[in-house]
Amino acid sequence: MTQAPTPAADACAAATLNQTPQRVFVIGATGTIGRATVRALVQRGHEVVCFVRPRAGVKGALAPDDSARVLDGATVRFGDVSDAASLTRDGFCGERFDALVSCLASRTGAPRDAWAIDHQAHLHALAAARQAGVTHMVLLSAICVQKPLLAFQHAKLAFEKALIESGLTYSIVRPTAFFKSLSGQIDRVKQGKPFLVFGDGTLTACKPISDADLGAYLADCLNDAHRYNRVLPIGGPGEAITPRQQGERLFALLGQPPRFKQVPVGLLDAIIVVLGFGGRLVPALAAKAELARIGRYYATESMLVLDPVTGRYDAAATPSTGTDTLFDFYAGVVSGEIAPDRGDHAVF
Repeated sequence: MTQAPTPAADACAAATLNQTPQRVFVIGATGTIGRATVRALVQRGHEVVCFVRPRAGVKGALAPDDSARVLDGATVRFGDVSDAASLTRDGFCGERFDALVSCLASRTGAPRDAWAIDHQAHLHALAAARQAGVTHMVLLSAICVQKPLLAFQHAKLAFEKALIESGLTYSIVRPTAFFKSLSGQIDRVKQGKPFLVFGDGTLTACKPISDADLGAYLADCLNDAHRYNRVLPIGGPGEAITPRQQGERLFALLGQPPRFKQVPVGLLDAIIVVLGFGGRLVPALAAKAELARIGRYYATESMLVLDPVTGRYDAAATPSTGTDTLFDFYAGVVSGEIAPDRGDHAVF
């Protein structure tokens, strides 16, 4: 298994990219990244079929007509992605396809949800896709699986392994942080509250990527041979950004002096211990303990390429793509030009 190409190789690939139209089956299409990916696929002339739930989106907010509207230019079919029979009957419908693109992910990351969606539903989709003649799968994964400590990371890695061993051409894309994941404190800062950071706010860093830039990158995996049979970590443009830098820029955009409240990581550790103990008696507390572990992970681990030799995160080794920056996004939100659709991606 090889890693991402160098920026020079990416530039060369972009110059020679041959956009051959394909029939593409997409799962996970109604999330913000899924929508951006579908738009990019349609713009490139591909024939796109999206398989979504009858009530899609966060908390089932999208009715069938809504899904068709937000996935304009694509054919939308309805069923249950976790049901192998529904995938074959209602999704692929006995037709032939060239590629499978997945932007599907578990909503909570809790163990049961993760293994059902990040692993099993993907296995069903892979099996149905192979029957439909698919030869290439583009998978949206996550950069955090480099250091797997959580259930959803192990579930994602288990499917990555199955895909690699399937014999299909694969492009496994592991993005860094998303803009929507880093926009949760804008309202509280607007209200005059301090920006929350763990430790001093410099424990971690990331190279945030926009939905549009990530969607374009995923779509271009179909015709870029440099991205075939590779695991592809990818971030947005510019230098890596710490949480403290995020806060400083927000205050500057709002014309306010910077105010930070430092949250000790030890507080999360204590919460995890208490919930873990209570979870032995109350299953709901066990699920909350896992969510607390997820929170601690993101509070202490950078979303950058991990050097397997040194065990350190390396911003310079984390490839970049696109043109959208997090701070331009912040400016758009502050001015009211952008209304972030955060869904389940809230850090605070």
